[in-house]
Amino acid sequence: MKINQVEQAIGITKKNIRFYEDEGLLKPTRVANGYRDYSSEDLETLRQIKLLRKLDIPIEEIRRLQDGRQTLEDCLHRHLIVLKRRRSNLDAMESFCHKLLEEGGTLKTLDVERLLLEMEQQEEGGIRFVNIQRGDKRKQKKNAIMAAVSIILVLLLNVIFPIWLKIRIPEMPVPLMVILIILPIIFIAGTLLALRERLKEIEGGEMDEAAKY
Repeated sequence: MKINQVEQAIGITKKNIRFYEDEGLLKPTRVANGYRDYSSEDLETLRQIKLLRKLDIPIEEIRRLQDGRQTLEDCLHRHLIVLKRRRSNLDAMESFCHKLLEEGGTLKTLDVERLLLEMEQQEEGGIRFVNIQRGDKRKQKKNAIMAAVSIILVLLLNVIFPIWLKIRIPEMPVPLMVILIILPIIFIAGTLLALRERLKEIEGGEMDEAAKY
């Protein structure tokens, strides 16, 4: 079965199917022309992944399940603890919002210092409000671009080197020089394509798509 058919049958986007393959959760066979061929076992694996991801069970936990490093029972017990903590955190945030409503006033009249202190005291007791310091898409994109630029700069040096060598050694065969120039250019193109895919993945990866299941 081809990926388009799998997308229709399971209700998981092609982007997510490829993401799960990259993560090693799904390993379809490849036919002679290089296309993926998804078996009935692959479809069942995707259904399992879809079920677990709808419960917000992390990718690493699913990997441990597949590898036999933990049982489903252990996984669910661990996840229940996580969900209970989240519920406590949500209850605390809901209670804090009600508190602000009861106090009334406007944004300018809020005693922000006092409220933040109250939040910190609750966090010392185990409550976790939203972590505003977590990484965002802009930072991820910046890191991906910087990594690609570093690789491209190194490859550009490999393009310049044979030209410099030809100047120093005029008798250097032209075909050899062309090959030495073309190879880095091919790798540069591959790096740019990889960067484009990475930016697409950051912009709307599996974590965003999971909400659509």
